[in-house]
Amino acid sequence: MREKPYGKRKKDTTTVGEAIKDLLKTYSIKSKYHQTNITASWGEVMGKTIASRTDKIFFKNSVLFVQLNSAPLKNELNMSKGKVLKLLQDKFGKTAVEEIVFM
Repeated sequence: MREKPYGKRKKDTTTVGEAIKDLLKTYSIKSKYHQTNITASWGEVMGKTIASRTDKIFFKNSVLFVQLNSAPLKNELNMSKGKVLKLLQDKFGKTAVEEIVFM
């Protein structure tokens, strides 16, 4: 019998959460999952005031780019970039975001 490339089936039962973690690990899509989750929950994490002034949010090589339509808010967030980065890393994991660029 030929071995399947994605691994052997487990004999014991697992929770849905464990199954999803195994799936993300097997297909090496954990970072993409975190990136999508961060962009989807930006308003929840940062609050609706900041979210309402955010035009665009996207990732490029583990760097989060946030385009804002308010110059004073951009300046304020640039000064507190470390706090925002720590907030995101605490919620989504240390490797989810390496750097933030406010545009």
